[in-house]
Amino acid sequence: MHEFISALVSILFHGLAYAMILYVVSVGLSVTMGLMGFANLAHGVFAMAGGYVAVSLMNGLGLHFPSAVALAVLAVAAASVVLERLLYARLYGAGEIEQVLFTIGLIFISIAAAKFAFGPTQQQLVLPEALRGEVEVAGRMFPTYRAFIIVVGAAIALGLWLGLERSQFGARVRAAVDNRRMARSVGIDTNLLFSLTFALGSGLAALGGALGGELLTIHPNYAIEHLVYFLTVVAVGGLGSIRGPFLAAVLLGVGDTACKYLLPDIGAFFIYFALFALLLWRPAGLFGRA
Repeated sequence: MHEFISALVSILFHGLAYAMILYVVSVGLSVTMGLMGFANLAHGVFAMAGGYVAVSLMNGLGLHFPSAVALAVLAVAAASVVLERLLYARLYGAGEIEQVLFTIGLIFISIAAAKFAFGPTQQQLVLPEALRGEVEVAGRMFPTYRAFIIVVGAAIALGLWLGLERSQFGARVRAAVDNRRMARSVGIDTNLLFSLTFALGSGLAALGGALGGELLTIHPNYAIEHLVYFLTVVAVGGLGSIRGPFLAAVLLGVGDTACKYLLPDIGAFFIYFALFALLLWRPAGLFGRA
């Protein structure tokens, strides 16, 4: 019995840490796909970029972890605004096929660019001393880094829920998505609003990529290798929702960890079975609008 409880605590802890990284990256995709109505399959590119920038600042310039992460988020968010105005904005009125083909193209461009700039191997994230130790949870010792990820992920979820679902900014974004022409007629600057929303989503992806470099390692194929996980979290949680992707990330993160631990031969297929079952039950996701 003691071994069972110990294994359960371990699965929950590591599953939650994995879930928080999935959430921080995926919720930005939920914002751009749900609130902005844009099928941005290249969302993982911004997460990969955040990881690469953070690692480069730490290894190349010797910056401390918090400073490197903060600068990576700002740099990626700023670059995303340029991309949004120059490229993405041209396809806001296009069909989903055009948006998908465009963003898939961006993924392959990013893969080639990453291989050229950083080589084909994965990048090593060097954690600060404060995050290398262990903390005691339910009588067991766990990595401080993963406990830190859980706390940060929960704080971001709360901040986003208050900032997007309980604020005037969130209401303006939803109004612009539902009826862009009407939003303009009442004085909402939709171009600025969409740029800020896109920067927010991209910045969150960069934050997830930079913080989660030890859980989802940074390498040139990052954007396409993890795409199915990001899309699954958004699809199960529901487009445009903040709490939906959080619950979906927890369910999938803990479930995936448990299945890979308890059923190593077939556990990797859990996320696909869960996706099929949940979407057959609720096609719009747990908190999506039908």
